[in-house]
Amino acid sequence: MGATDGDGAQPGAGRTWPSRRVRVLVLIKGLGLGGAERLVVDLMANRDRDCFEYEVASVLADHDDLAPALEASGVPVHRLGAGGSTDLRWVARLRHLLVTGRFDVVHSHLPYAASFARLAVLSMAPGRRPALVYTEHSLWDRAAILTRALNRATVGLDRALIVVSPAAMEALPPSLRAHAQVVVHGVDRARMVALVERRGALRDRLRHEIGDPGDVSVVAVTVANVRSEKGYDVWLAAAERLAARQVPVHLVSVGTGPELPALEAVRDEAGLAGRVDFLGLRSDALELMAGADLFVLPSHQEGMPVALMEAMSLGLPVVASRIGGVPDIVDSGIEGILVPPGDAAALAGALEELAADVGRRQAMGRAASARSAEFDVARSARTIESVYRRVLGRPAPAAVEGTGA
Repeated sequence: MGATDGDGAQPGAGRTWPSRRVRVLVLIKGLGLGGAERLVVDLMANRDRDCFEYEVASVLADHDDLAPALEASGVPVHRLGAGGSTDLRWVARLRHLLVTGRFDVVHSHLPYAASFARLAVLSMAPGRRPALVYTEHSLWDRAAILTRALNRATVGLDRALIVVSPAAMEALPPSLRAHAQVVVHGVDRARMVALVERRGALRDRLRHEIGDPGDVSVVAVTVANVRSEKGYDVWLAAAERLAARQVPVHLVSVGTGPELPALEAVRDEAGLAGRVDFLGLRSDALELMAGADLFVLPSHQEGMPVALMEAMSLGLPVVASRIGGVPDIVDSGIEGILVPPGDAAALAGALEELAADVGRRQAMGRAASARSAEFDVARSARTIESVYRRVLGRPAPAAVEGTGA
């Protein structure tokens, strides 16, 4: 693979390292309000500022929601300005950034960005190529065929491969598993504690917004982009079953996406307007989640859902599909109830079961909060930085080595 550090020498070749900080460029397709994107922001907030100097590059021009938060924390953001996935002019802009920025490491998130970043690095002079690190956030075999093919053809250029869950590890081709490392990325738990302390006021605010004040209904929130893999078809079918049985559950969606207008039309045609709300893209998604009684994630496909970890850190019981990395962090019957993906009857049944038993919801919420101690983004940041040290030939400090995997 032959990657070099930003000064042009081969890592681990017995060189004396300069005193300057390691320069890392984090590359991601967009900076919208998705899970992988929020992880990048939280990791940057917990970076080792003494030893590492981070910058972020975002491919898509119209996905910029989280860029201000990064810039406010002192992380420069480079907008590569692609108009869409087929607009590949961003690759040349990335190459220019790499040549002028003299980065030691390029850490790509998600396969589209990673695949083209490898080609950009490969086109550079051998003595100037940064080391490549890649994080797989979902399941390898669920990516689009062309993306998966390009990812597979170029992944051998990486010096390190990180996956976000044991399920994501199992989905890798066997030849890649031996070189991969699991890092459960986690969330900013200090922020969650602050929100829990405001739960009463946040609960009242959410109920006022959806027109369901007091304790008329159990409010179940879903925070997910409105795309086919997130299972909103099952979510609405479960809502119809709950309405037919007059179960007092109010479903709330936070997120947006291409399927939103069609789903709103289905909701209205089914007469669910008073029981199902689509709140769209919200910058206060965590506050809305903290004000709910349950968290619901009916996905057909998942890696390690950030929103699920956030919900558990907020002490919410969970109803979710038994898919991807979800069973790695939720024990059905302890922190929540897991149901088969695509099973609207099972989803409705689990919601009805918890709606009728406030004591069980509270017990599951306490268990979820306790389990969330495993989801510490600060620990994850130290682990990832130990990966950077390793690929550059700098041994990780003893206190960091091996944590978080």
